[in-house]
Amino acid sequence: MLRLTTESRPTPAAPAVVRDLLVRTSRTFALAIPLLPEPTQNALAVAYLLFRVADTLEDAAHWSRDERVAALDELVPILRRGDAARARAASRDWVVRNATVDKGCLDLLIAFPALLDELSTWPSARAHIVLEHAARTTEGMAQTLREADAAGHVQLADVAALRAYCYVVAGIVGELVTALFVHDAPQLADVKPALVRHERAFGEGLQLVNILKDEHSDARDGRAYLPVGVPREEILSLARADLVEARAYIAALEEKRSPAGFVAFTTLTVELAERSLTALEARGAGAKVSRNEVLGLVARLQDKIRHAKWR
Repeated sequence: MLRLTTESRPTPAAPAVVRDLLVRTSRTFALAIPLLPEPTQNALAVAYLLFRVADTLEDAAHWSRDERVAALDELVPILRRGDAARARAASRDWVVRNATVDKGCLDLLIAFPALLDELSTWPSARAHIVLEHAARTTEGMAQTLREADAAGHVQLADVAALRAYCYVVAGIVGELVTALFVHDAPQLADVKPALVRHERAFGEGLQLVNILKDEHSDARDGRAYLPVGVPREEILSLARADLVEARAYIAALEEKRSPAGFVAFTTLTVELAERSLTALEARGAGAKVSRNEVLGLVARLQDKIRHAKWR
């Protein structure tokens, strides 16, 4: 368990701290990110945690809509500048004002300055990729809340609004993944156009599956991402089409014999989404893939990495 306090002097986040926070604040990505090789693994883990900081502020249940918007607006320039000093002050304020009651997310807010200190030790190009994409998503989250009602309850009006939201919270993640992959494996430059062509749909597909899966729990929390009056089958079909594009993304990686961990990471996220979507089509909201099925898939991909069976 983390032993962090807002009074301790921030230092770069240790790999063990990053791994612990990842496990405690994520689902699929806690399984998928360890499949990546270094330095991409650490970069994407830290990036995920920065996105999760923004998500925690967006979901701050005890805050008003305007308080959440103000916190997100404060976060944007901190991210863009990698400003650990401002992050320390903001982190203390968020914790004191009870931004979250979730212990994992609370420790993440406390660790936020250390995450920025960690980025300060990276090559500037890699750090810029992570910080800029996280800042863009944070801006989009703030705009989504501005369009919510006074209590911060979100109701997306139509499919266009749903897709715009998915781009903010997941399409930008797809763009981040492509940027990191091409940065860390320059041989992928030849297939970058194909990766870019499919990256937004990749992210959108994963997010749509999560929205369909979490429909009931989101509704209890005042979030209605599925537009009223739009047949559920239409959203299911959109998610299925997006996952076809995600498979094309993976095929582009395989074409250039990218690092096996890149293929394993993307394959795990897509296969879990495909299996979840099949379960949702059969059993409705809340349907999940069994833990044994998930662990079996992870083990198979780990074996492929060991033997580089990507032919």
